[in-house]
Amino acid sequence: MVSSRPSNSRFSGRYSRPPFRRSSNRFSRRKSKGLDISRLINNEPQEEEKQEVFTPKHLFSDFNVSSRIKENVMGKGYSEPTPIQDAAIPEILSGHNVLGLANTGTGKTAAFAIPLLEKVLQNRSKKVVVICPTRELALQINEEFKSFGKGTGLFSVLCIGGANIRTQIHFLTKPHQFIIGTPGRIKDLLFRKTLRLDNASYLVLDEVDRMLDMGFIDDIKYIVGKMPKEKQTLFFSATINSEVKGLINEFLGEHKVISVKARETAKSVSQDVIKVQSIVEKLDKLTELLNTAEFSKVLIFVKTKSGVDRLERDLIKRGVKVSTIHGDKPQSIRQRSIYNFKNNVSKVLIATDIAARGLDIPEVSHVINYDMPATYEDYVHRIGRTGRANKKGKALTFVEGFAGHRYSGRY
Repeated sequence: MVSSRPSNSRFSGRYSRPPFRRSSNRFSRRKSKGLDISRLINNEPQEEEKQEVFTPKHLFSDFNVSSRIKENVMGKGYSEPTPIQDAAIPEILSGHNVLGLANTGTGKTAAFAIPLLEKVLQNRSKKVVVICPTRELALQINEEFKSFGKGTGLFSVLCIGGANIRTQIHFLTKPHQFIIGTPGRIKDLLFRKTLRLDNASYLVLDEVDRMLDMGFIDDIKYIVGKMPKEKQTLFFSATINSEVKGLINEFLGEHKVISVKARETAKSVSQDVIKVQSIVEKLDKLTELLNTAEFSKVLIFVKTKSGVDRLERDLIKRGVKVSTIHGDKPQSIRQRSIYNFKNNVSKVLIATDIAARGLDIPEVSHVINYDMPATYEDYVHRIGRTGRANKKGKALTFVEGFAGHRYSGRY
């Protein structure tokens, strides 16, 4: 049950969620640019792939951060950093602007959360602004900051759409060091003059390629214009397209590029397409797959919000229990759907692309693209919800009217 009495987000772990209202999202409006189907097929046996062994230069105990933060990191079971953490944490601690590129599921949030917590712990007058494209990702980032910063006495304010803005305004009047939120709500708070960023020392844009695309760029420019010119700026993503490269350089200025991507998609994710000739055949095939034991925890991506609702009704009629998430659903229902899927209350989650970015949901066996993604970058993020942390996963994409290209026939 979602609490109707929110409180400020303290890194000690005390946090209750505010009441929510409906809000739209910007993801279903993006037009498809067409995809090369061959890039969606990768059925090489995983056993035969030579896994490159990564040897970190550091242990978490080596980093120049406080003992309290180290204890929290170790308490989460971490001893060796991932490649992005190993490379980025020292650079951030040294004060450099950073563009960090790494595959999904490789710990990018910790790569910026750990050093920023240390910097603010050393000077509590400093303020950090973390901006990401979806409410769910903002909530997840906030939880990560809380777990790494437990016991430090640091505070955050979560500023996301769909939440009671009066509650957020109230907590912005209290002492806080971190503002974590989505662009539209942060811009709204700035416009109301209830949020000041002229004293912010650090800016993070997570999923930066989405942050600087057409859907968010005006909001981001407005927000950055309210911040000091002298600040440390950190950009992170799994993908960068040519359209935003110039903007990245404009915002970052002199910076370090840290890229630890061996390939666009994880080796642990096998990929294939499913040939169908009609909508009816498509639904029949999906139902057949979901009733197979192998499909134990399945995330299904649909292009539009109405498409999510329609597929939900169709699958329920066929006896398949599902949860759903899209931008027109109240935030409380969105959070409940994510919770149920994470905790295996429902084995199927149907979503628009708001679930494609950054969400860390363990043990997803399959990602199914019921509708084709708009771009290959979107495809990479979608299938990155499975095969995380080097575990194996499978990604399947339905292709209607498929002709003239290799199809494995496995499914």
